[in-house]
Amino acid sequence: MGRAFEFRKERKLKRWGHMARTFTKLGKEITIAVKQGGPDVTGNPRLRALMAEARSEQMPKENIERAIKKATESKQGDFKEIIYEGFGPFGIAYLVEAATDNNTRTVANVRSYFNKCGGSLGTTGSVSFMFDRKCTFRIKEKEGLDLEELELELIDYGVEELFEQVEVDKDDNETKVIVIYGEYTSYGAIQKYIEENGFELVSGGFEQIPNVDLKEVTPEQRATLDKLTGLLEDDEDVTNVYTTLKPEE
Repeated sequence: MGRAFEFRKERKLKRWGHMARTFTKLGKEITIAVKQGGPDVTGNPRLRALMAEARSEQMPKENIERAIKKATESKQGDFKEIIYEGFGPFGIAYLVEAATDNNTRTVANVRSYFNKCGGSLGTTGSVSFMFDRKCTFRIKEKEGLDLEELELELIDYGVEELFEQVEVDKDDNETKVIVIYGEYTSYGAIQKYIEENGFELVSGGFEQIPNVDLKEVTPEQRATLDKLTGLLEDDEDVTNVYTTLKPEE
């Protein structure tokens, strides 16, 4: 298993905390996807993946329709994707992705979280070089599927790594999924393969994978870093938080 697996182990396929927050963040991403690629899912692979994720999260149909409507109304839904970079305490790098309609509000909030925990918000490029943006997909595993054969076949489509993961939903039901990582530019090719070969797509998107050695910290230091991560993730404008913190054993 490579660095992506170590990173994924830390995140543990973590979905956004409470259901309301999940729907809010998914709604923003759907709005952005529609603005960028139009409301027709046939020609918008990112929107198709988000719709699949919305279904897997049991997002109400009216929430999805509202997000799409916002994208088609000129005075509404003007969300922009922004990346904030900074350092938490103890030299841990943070990359924070947000979808916001008010950058002034969001950057002020993000800066306050860093300051509150002894970190600092940095400038563009201060930590982004420590991360590689990868596309990632989660598909439901087919019975009798050979993972090694699938991985060999997907190499030609830009896949770098895949592995099996057992997910547990809020009702304690277990589902086996395959997590697939690939080059950022391979998103469309990989999604096309998934769809044409009859796999059920659970989600598809992008993640920032650390390309440097992850740092170890003491339990006391981890508690402070967890507080900062929690504050960032609880902000309604923040969609993802990535760090160079080594996973807890």
